[in-house]
Amino acid sequence: MRKNREVSANLRNHRGLICKKNLTVERWPYLRFLTAHISRSPAPEHRDAIHRLRDHRRAEPMDSAINETDFLSCCGSTKFAKEMARAAPFASCEQAVEAAREIWRNRVDVNGWLEAFAAHPQIGDSSSSIKKTETSAEWSKGEQSTALATATDSTLQELFEWNALYRQKFGFVFLICASGRSSPEILAELKKRYPNRPIVELEIAGEEQMKVTELRLAKLFTAKAKTTSPVTTQHPAVLSEKPKDRLSVIGAHLIAATDPSPTKASRVSGRSRPPITTHVLDVSRGRPAAGIEVQLEMWAGAQHRPSFGKKDSGEWVFQGSSVTDTDGRSGALMGIIDNITPGIYRISFNTGKYSPSGFFPYVSIVFEIKESQTAEHFHVPLLLSPFSFSTYRGS
Repeated sequence: MRKNREVSANLRNHRGLICKKNLTVERWPYLRFLTAHISRSPAPEHRDAIHRLRDHRRAEPMDSAINETDFLSCCGSTKFAKEMARAAPFASCEQAVEAAREIWRNRVDVNGWLEAFAAHPQIGDSSSSIKKTETSAEWSKGEQSTALATATDSTLQELFEWNALYRQKFGFVFLICASGRSSPEILAELKKRYPNRPIVELEIAGEEQMKVTELRLAKLFTAKAKTTSPVTTQHPAVLSEKPKDRLSVIGAHLIAATDPSPTKASRVSGRSRPPITTHVLDVSRGRPAAGIEVQLEMWAGAQHRPSFGKKDSGEWVFQGSSVTDTDGRSGALMGIIDNITPGIYRISFNTGKYSPSGFFPYVSIVFEIKESQTAEHFHVPLLLSPFSFSTYRGS
């Protein structure tokens, strides 16, 4: 009974994923299972907020040069592109990302998800002819550039074999936000995710698609900003509104817009999120870890860097804090800025509160951002179990 309740709760979190039967759904029964249990409509508690969000966006002007084809380059789902074009114009990239998350999670069905997955070339396949648009093909090539540059013949062969096993089991291509990731790292992630239950893997693939979409929206807005007048993006009065009512209703599905100054709005920052982000995955349960308190600090001691074995309390400066949502992602730990201050940072997780019987009362990860890296993005995830944890620098 408990397992059934967990499955039901998991399915309720996938509202909007219902689809009509087709060959793909018929071949993989778990997708057919979804069609029998998930409603197409958004949750009742979301519906009013979604209408308010749509009305709010339509009142905000933005560059009209962005069209449905552009959105299709960001995500290969035709339904997603049409809904984004219908919800446009957007006053900023942040608001477009906000809309994209709501549309992807609540309006695009399983067929739409599978269509988006199918638009991606197989990891390690630089010669793939799969493409929705010329722009998406070019972006895919750039996103896989690190993987291809770090691949050996044996790694590529192993990737090919594991990709085939993955597709045979789940019915779609292995999807991961590959930007900045090496071939060995991607291969390790593929092997780790392969044992997942199909419904769990579908959710993970959907979130990876959303990461790719967000990165591409940032590229799209940056490119469009170079070809249009800055005046079209100067709407500080509108952008500074903090959508607390929407956020409290929709929760983890939306992010609050930041409060950029008129100067920042006029040049459209290339970032769509803070330079330091994180998420927590409970690997013992195979799902995101929700409700973990997260805190970000920066080293400000007299020494250039903290020393091993030396007491350093009081020399760390608080930057921001948040709590992980149902996707295991924390909210903003700092503002969206073009260039982060170089230095030593520490991100800490209150793991003891999340897992009282676990081995770790808390986990702290210390890392350095160098002068040459101030414009880069640093995603520092935590993979947690009661008696072990690991991390890596993601994208």
